[in-house]
Amino acid sequence: MKCMIVYLKLGLILGLLLSASVTVKASISQDGYSQCESTVKKWASSSIGSEVKDNKHALRDLLFFLHVPRTGGRTYFHCFLKKLYSKSQECPRSYDKLKFNPRKPNCQLLSTHDDYSMMSKLPKEKTSVVTILRNPIDRVFSTYEFSVEVAARFLIHPNLTSVARTEKMVRNKTSGASTLDIWPWKYLVPWMREDLFARRDARKHRGQSHIVTNNPYDMEDMLMPLHKYINDAIARDIVHNGATFQIAGLTNNSYFVESHHVRHCVIKYEILGEYVLEVAKKRLDDMLYVGLTEKHKESATKFASVVGAQVISQHTKSEQSKSDALAQGDQTEVSSLAKDEAARENMTAGKLMEAYESCIISLRNTQATRRVNSLKQISPANFTKEGRREVPEVLIQEIASLNKLDVQLYEYAEQKFMDQHNIYAEKRTSTISTSSYPNFYTSSSSTFMSYLAIFSCLLLLFIFFLFVNAKRTSKIKL
Repeated sequence: MKCMIVYLKLGLILGLLLSASVTVKASISQDGYSQCESTVKKWASSSIGSEVKDNKHALRDLLFFLHVPRTGGRTYFHCFLKKLYSKSQECPRSYDKLKFNPRKPNCQLLSTHDDYSMMSKLPKEKTSVVTILRNPIDRVFSTYEFSVEVAARFLIHPNLTSVARTEKMVRNKTSGASTLDIWPWKYLVPWMREDLFARRDARKHRGQSHIVTNNPYDMEDMLMPLHKYINDAIARDIVHNGATFQIAGLTNNSYFVESHHVRHCVIKYEILGEYVLEVAKKRLDDMLYVGLTEKHKESATKFASVVGAQVISQHTKSEQSKSDALAQGDQTEVSSLAKDEAARENMTAGKLMEAYESCIISLRNTQATRRVNSLKQISPANFTKEGRREVPEVLIQEIASLNKLDVQLYEYAEQKFMDQHNIYAEKRTSTISTSSYPNFYTSSSSTFMSYLAIFSCLLLLFIFFLFVNAKRTSKIKL
């Protein structure tokens, strides 16, 4: 009996301890959420309040191309921006927070994977921002595929030690930046590279030479399966909702001091993502241009007419400054400026589109060739649109769930794009319609005047003949 009483007392004490532990954990969890909510709200409030109140449709002195990875931004840079801006007008690019001077002479273009926090380093009132968004599910697929593609290039080496040695030699010989210097690839590619080498070593150890499956997204013996990739902590921190975090300025490459705390709070407590989403939407509203990868043709045409036309106009105005430099006898500056402007002479939005369309064909062929050569290292893995369609729907839905913020931001941008496209189409139709009336009346008036002139000439001839005949008749009578 005494033993039973002792056991009951011990059980009661243990129950009280467990209850207290749960209460403490709940209290800590609640405190953690409250702290995160306060931090996120404070950041969101200060971010929205710091925007420049100015004409967002007018191109300012500096164009900041916020390049969201895997949206087709490289095509825009090479086939649009390099046609509009000379090398001397580009700001030195920023890789991994390397020092750069955006205020260098003639610095008018900054194209980088840096997030919106870069604006803290730029003169806001003189900077216009442009970007491109892509369907989040497709962007996750493309990010995964590109990570594998670049990492596979290193499989020509026998091991990672050889890779590190070669990289060091290359860096000592060249001053340029490689893919591994650029966010987010500086994190994603080494991660995937280590995984590819580990799986290759495991196959060799097993003596395996044949891959059973033909599904490149679930070829576990060859590379990290897609379902494992999307659930890894690295992907959650860098890939998922990447566009929203980049436009909000909250990536792990951010210049904002509070960015990492805010991002981790949002990842931990999904409901707080609404504050970040509203900031990202507001920033899209304030941008000069937002394109959509899926609306390639319409987006390119809009870029040429909205951004390209204004850049061309700026260059035209700069002709006056060149003339002033010539008048002051600064031959060196004039020669340099003339050389930079030569390729853009007589450029129009229409000619820009023509140059763009021919450029993308060459660029895509080059990219396709490089992709094929890289994927040979992990044959039979080969990423295709058809292969994506074979991915189970449950995995597609999981990707969508992990990218809720990006899905909502894309839907917002898509609706905004369509509204702007419709307004532009209506204005164009209205312009054509109204301009046709003056042409019609002008044409009618011109025709009437022509007939009047002919009639007048005929009338004068008729009067002349009457006068001549009258004189002859009078002579005969005499």
